[in-house]
Amino acid sequence: MGNMEKPVSNHIHRSPLIVIIGPTAVGKTEFSIQLARQFGGEIVSADSRLFYCGMDIGTAKPTAEQRMQVPHHLIDIANPGENLSLVDFQKMTAGAIAEIQKRGRLPFLVGGTGQYIHAVTHGWKPPVTEPNIRLRSVLEDLAGSQGKDWLHQRLALLDPASAKRIDLRNLRRTVRALEVILSTGRRFSDQRWQGDSPYRLLILGLTRPRPELYARVDERIEAMFAAGLLEEVRQLLAKDVSPDLPAMSAIGYRECTLVLRGDLSLEAAKIRMRRLTRIFVRRQANWFKLTDPEIHWFDASQVRLEEVVNLVRTFIDS
Repeated sequence: MGNMEKPVSNHIHRSPLIVIIGPTAVGKTEFSIQLARQFGGEIVSADSRLFYCGMDIGTAKPTAEQRMQVPHHLIDIANPGENLSLVDFQKMTAGAIAEIQKRGRLPFLVGGTGQYIHAVTHGWKPPVTEPNIRLRSVLEDLAGSQGKDWLHQRLALLDPASAKRIDLRNLRRTVRALEVILSTGRRFSDQRWQGDSPYRLLILGLTRPRPELYARVDERIEAMFAAGLLEEVRQLLAKDVSPDLPAMSAIGYRECTLVLRGDLSLEAAKIRMRRLTRIFVRRQANWFKLTDPEIHWFDASQVRLEEVVNLVRTFIDS
């Protein structure tokens, strides 16, 4: 499946950046560590769920042992109560990559959060609309009275492209998109213009047959509970981390909160997590198309590391 054509390089003067993308549970973490070790590289996480301290098991965060093998950046950089915007991520990513390059090492941007990856690879400039606190409060109140789904449906009517890319569980982004639309009279998706990436990019995509991927998702969910996911959520709640925080909307944390409250059985929580993760996988596929000529796709169950190493080496030397 690997596309071995020599990457097009029309920005020779730009520093190289290796980007590794793919759906959740496809195997990005181990693959990226193996590849980065081959080149003395360092990994910059582009997974928004990994930002938050104390949220380790439910986010499948790289273990301490894995992070000792290869330096990782943008992991455990915020408390669950902090909101990191796309602009914050872009600034921190640029800083981390610059520091890696100053050390003469190769940066690897790794993750499954399409919006964050595209912000770097497509040089996004997010809308600069000033916050409308009153409107935001009204929208949040509507979400409380009518439900997140209802608010997301309103976004779908006004801006289908944004609704398709914003997880309906992510109230903060739904509210922000509607806030920008209603404040400016223009669709949110039309206001995010893109320029050129400041980097020379090699984008590597990992994929698996969907049934195999879903089986890995199910295994991961079981492993999370075996590793103590319920206890992790219990400790977060004990530290007064509100279950209504955007960070706690990550799949698994809301469900475990309901289990701990006695509002959901453990088995029902697992079923819900499996269903929501499948939806999430399909949403990720909207960002990264198998037909995208800029992405070199590899079947994660069959790829040979040597093949990818040769591709990266050719790219670096070009």
